[in-house]
Amino acid sequence: MISLATARERWTSFLGSFVAVAVGVAVVTMSALVLLSDGTGVPQRLAGAPVLVRSPAGAPAAGVFTENPPWAPERAGELRRELGRLPGVAAAVADRSFYAQAPGSDQRTGERQGHPWSAAALAAYGLSTGRPPAVEDEIVVDDSLGHRPGEPLTVLTARGPQRFSVSGTIDGPGYYVTDRRAAELAGGVRTIGLVLDPGTDPARVADAARNAVGADGTVLTGASRDALAPKQDEMTRWIGGQVLTAMALLSAFVTVFNVSSTFAFTVAQRRREFGLLRTIGATPRQVRRLVYGEALAVGVVGAGAGAVAGVVMAPAMTGLLIDAGFQPAGFEVSIRWWVPAAAWALGVAVALAGAGAAARRASRVKPLEAMREAAVDSGPMTRRRWVTGLAATGLGAACSVGTAVAGADAMVLLVLGAAMGLTAGLTLLLPVLTRPVIGALTRPLARRPGATAVLVRESMLTSVRRTSATITPVLATVAFAVLITSAVQTTQSAGTTRQAAAVRAEAAVVPRGTPGLSDAAVDRVGGTALLSTTVYGGVGRAALSAAGVTPGFEQAFRARAPRGNTVVVTAAVAAAHGWQEGRTATLTFEDGRTRHLRVRAVLDDSMPYQVFLPRELVRAHDPSALADVVYRTTATPAPSLPGLGAEEVPVAVHAASDDAEEDRLVWLFTLILVTITTGYTMIAVASTVLTATAGRVRDLRVLRLSGATPRQVLLTLAAETCCVVALGAALGLAVAAPALFGMAQGLRRELGLPVELSVAWPWLAGVVAGCLLLATAVTVLPARAALRRMRRA
Repeated sequence: MISLATARERWTSFLGSFVAVAVGVAVVTMSALVLLSDGTGVPQRLAGAPVLVRSPAGAPAAGVFTENPPWAPERAGELRRELGRLPGVAAAVADRSFYAQAPGSDQRTGERQGHPWSAAALAAYGLSTGRPPAVEDEIVVDDSLGHRPGEPLTVLTARGPQRFSVSGTIDGPGYYVTDRRAAELAGGVRTIGLVLDPGTDPARVADAARNAVGADGTVLTGASRDALAPKQDEMTRWIGGQVLTAMALLSAFVTVFNVSSTFAFTVAQRRREFGLLRTIGATPRQVRRLVYGEALAVGVVGAGAGAVAGVVMAPAMTGLLIDAGFQPAGFEVSIRWWVPAAAWALGVAVALAGAGAAARRASRVKPLEAMREAAVDSGPMTRRRWVTGLAATGLGAACSVGTAVAGADAMVLLVLGAAMGLTAGLTLLLPVLTRPVIGALTRPLARRPGATAVLVRESMLTSVRRTSATITPVLATVAFAVLITSAVQTTQSAGTTRQAAAVRAEAAVVPRGTPGLSDAAVDRVGGTALLSTTVYGGVGRAALSAAGVTPGFEQAFRARAPRGNTVVVTAAVAAAHGWQEGRTATLTFEDGRTRHLRVRAVLDDSMPYQVFLPRELVRAHDPSALADVVYRTTATPAPSLPGLGAEEVPVAVHAASDDAEEDRLVWLFTLILVTITTGYTMIAVASTVLTATAGRVRDLRVLRLSGATPRQVLLTLAAETCCVVALGAALGLAVAAPALFGMAQGLRRELGLPVELSVAWPWLAGVVAGCLLLATAVTVLPARAALRRMRRA
């Protein structure tokens, strides 16, 4: 029969694996449920049209979300007339959008849009008060703005502030003006909505529309109409998908790591037990089945608990993702029964896979090892472990050197390769490194008076397996936490330095409370403006980020500016589409019109846009374009800009805030990954230390019989734990340092600018403190309970 102490030790050894499997399956279940959920639904302002037709898509680009190219104006008119003649169609309405925002309104990007009044027939909401706009200076606005019919209202547009009179209100977002006024303010047509006669079958109309449109458009009905949701929502969902995918993959990987390390340490501690089983006739196959059976029990129970927890946590995680900006507003999670079932099966498989190496090791235990068990670990290294450890360390060192000479694209992979190689290598070599390193670092303890210091040092030296098993998760925690956070901070700092150095300007005028700067704000400043737009051209009519610039662009960016019917492109775009200096590039603009322009110059890829055009050309084809920034190149400060949604800031401040939203999402993504990694490795720390402490009851009894007080015993254990955690943190820093220094050197070489290494010291201190507190707690508290039981006995 198994004694109570042995049963307690056995339960403690499997607790870490149970928690790791449960948490891993919970994260996988939760992530999969959110990933497989539908979008935000059909856009509210188009939900009233059962059938929608949109323009054909251009060439896709990974991670880039832009609107489809608009139809040419002539073709849009032809399609609208053809669709309007279909049986059962009451009206075919062309949808247009333009930038519109009431000053001081705090609205989301998707609500900063104006539309022609005819497009209100496509919406799922209607007129609340007043009447439709009848003349060009009338407007219908959202109820939530608090305006009443007859009141004057100033609305910011791409041209500047425009005065309107409110003719009515609607119970939905948006600004609606006359069709004639919208045609002046909006770009081309991408969507045509079909309003049907009562009782008409949408499916029949959709089939007829497909025949009429042919290859010039896509017909959408039912739930497929959510494809017309704002591209910002699609991009947000894509970012959230990357976060959830990384969470799921990281959870699965670290779960295998935790389970394998826990079972490996458990098998090492149970060699005497397995030796006794072999002595009484157990075969290696039976020993393997025993370990696999224990792993199966842990996996079945842990995965079941995790699957249930994942289903419960999915709605709450959805809310957090929406608040953080990783999912669009209105997103809802859908519960599918097969997702937790699949996650449960994955959890069981992960538990069995993690126990595989430990099962094979247990089956190789010889019967005589039950009698040859020694107090001091001997021969912890095998030839295979030596070779693998040295190879991984060499690979990590080579990647560290490579980061200093690699390009930006390869640098990230080399940094990760360096961290993973050095972490794996040092982990495998820890048993042989532990004794000399601890001996050198703890030599001063041997000279201190008293027995506590000597006990701490000798216990760490003689129990190489236990010490190494405790150091490993601390090393991995510190290495990856420091590496990920510091790499992100260093890269963002380098990007800010690069952007600030690329511009020669006294200051920058940037939007404040608006998505961009209007012509009125640009004209008031009189500097070098970047009028942002999108053009379509080249192979597959790919979407290209473009800017309309003035001649002052040459002074601010030290680059040739486009003039007349010319265009300037970056080297990557020129290579991708075969554009060379002096050749012709064919581009389609936001109004659907196509122009043939001569390539005046090819610039390097450090420029903020892919294509540069004359500002007048962009404004002529994109009435709703807004400027991202205006660089002031004169010494005279910019005049006050009341009511224009703009403010002047130093160039360095603009460079740091230009990608502030993207940097915020990247940093949140980083913290999520660090938190997951840290949480898992802390589980491993707690599991390893708990198992080790549970197996040291005999040592505690010997110390008490030798005259040590309970306080001295606990102090010895706590001091040993602190030394082990400190050693693991030092090795973790040693793993991260080469990759980080190599990355900083590589960025300096590539940018030609001083790039300082930015180490996330608060996160490093927090991770080390967390490991220290957790390890100390799971060491002292069980030991204290064991000492109390000894006293009662």
